[in-house]
Amino acid sequence: MVLTEVAEVVVLALLLYVVINFAIQTVHVIGLSMSPTVQNEDYLIASKIDYRFHTPQRGDIIIMRDPFDSSRDFIKRVVGVPGDRLLIRDGHTYINGHLLDEPYINDEPWTTNANWPATGTQNPDGQLLGSDDYFVMGDNRNHSSDSRLFGVVHHSQIEARAWVRVLPVGKAGAVDGTKPHISTTALVPATP
Repeated sequence: MVLTEVAEVVVLALLLYVVINFAIQTVHVIGLSMSPTVQNEDYLIASKIDYRFHTPQRGDIIIMRDPFDSSRDFIKRVVGVPGDRLLIRDGHTYINGHLLDEPYINDEPWTTNANWPATGTQNPDGQLLGSDDYFVMGDNRNHSSDSRLFGVVHHSQIEARAWVRVLPVGKAGAVDGTKPHISTTALVPATP
């Protein structure tokens, strides 16, 4: 009887260990780079197993290692996926020559790093993302260190997908993974 109970406790502890270390990740958000979707001091639970079964999709909110300090995590949104031709001009993102409608970005006019790649250094239609390249940005574009600064990230650098906000309690629930929409509005070629 006691041996059975001890075995049940050990199995439960082992199961919890596996889930905590391999299936989920807790995330304490520091900073406003993902505002208004995720706020400073929010606590999230992220799924570490999602991307073992499928690749990140445009619009996913991901947890990745800070490219400048591997002891820290970044939270960003996937904007460009492998095979996309991506261009940012005057605060507008274009995918394959079409405007990306992004309802999740904050209302502040986008003025910081509002052009990517730098003018005159790329194909006028944008930069082609390689077979393992993801372009990520914060929803608060004027206050985010993201792919515009550190370049594309690779699948192996993406740790988890933000899943549920647990704190503050008043905002608890699924993290908004609103998917952007590629509009029919085409990129207007620059005049010579």
